[in-house]
Amino acid sequence: SSMAGLRVHSVLVTGANRGIGLGLVQHFLGMPTPPQWVFAACRAPTGQRAQELQHLASKHRNLVIIPLEVTNPASIKAAAAQVEEHLGGSGLTLLINNAGTANINLLDNETLENMTHIYTTNTIGPLLMCQVRHHLKLKAAQGSPGSALSCSRAAIINMSSYAGSITDVYVWEYGQVVSYRCSKAALNMLTKCQSLRYKEDGVLCVALHPGWVQTDMGGSGPHKPPLTVDESVRGMLKVLSSLSEKDTGTFLSWEGKVIPW
Repeated sequence: SSMAGLRVHSVLVTGANRGIGLGLVQHFLGMPTPPQWVFAACRAPTGQRAQELQHLASKHRNLVIIPLEVTNPASIKAAAAQVEEHLGGSGLTLLINNAGTANINLLDNETLENMTHIYTTNTIGPLLMCQVRHHLKLKAAQGSPGSALSCSRAAIINMSSYAGSITDVYVWEYGQVVSYRCSKAALNMLTKCQSLRYKEDGVLCVALHPGWVQTDMGGSGPHKPPLTVDESVRGMLKVLSSLSEKDTGTFLSWEGKVIPW
C-alpha cells in the first residue's frame, strides 16, 4: 500500500464529520496498521450531520468523536483535555487542521462580518489548535526515537488551498471568493511561522492543498470539481507518508507537487 510508510500512533482531524475530514478518518481507520487513536473533532458530534461518524465509532474502538468549535478557545481547551485523557502521557502524533469555511462572495460584496468569520475559522482556528496542542505535540516528539522530522513522529498539517496562492490565484474566473483566498494565504504564512517555531521541538509543519474536491463546500458553485474525496485523501496520505525534514514549512498539493506561494 502507498501508505505503508505512515505509522501514526494518534491523529486528530478537525471538521471530521463530512467531506475531506470524514474521508481522512475513514482512511486512517482502514489502514493496515491503523493509529491507536483517531480523534474526530466536529462542531455537533451528536447531530444529524455527524451520523456517518457515529456509525464508524460504533464499529471502531480506536475512534473517538470530540466536540470542537475551532473558533472558541474554551472549546479547544476542553477538546485538548479529552485527547490527553485518552493518550495518557504519550502525546498526539498528528494534528490535521481541516475545519474550514468559505463564502462565494465577489470582492464588491465582502463585508467586515464575513471576512472576520472566514478568517477566524480558517486562520485563527489552526493557530489556537497548535497553541493548545503544543505541549501534547512536544511529548510525541520527545517520545519517539530518532531526530528526523516525519508524520510518524510529530506533525501539524494545515489544510490550505491553491486558491490562497498569490502567484497563481487559482481558478479566479470560477469564483473570486476573496475572504477564503485571503484566509488561506494567511494560513500559509502561519504554517511557515509554525515550521520555524516548532522545528527545534521535532515537529514537522506543512500546508497541503487537497485538490478541488467534490464536497458540499467545493461543489457549491456552478462548476463540478474534478476530484473525489477518496482520490484526494489517498493522494494526501501518500504525501504524508513521504514527508521529511526538507518538507517542513512547504506548500504541497495532494500529489506532492510544490505549489507557489
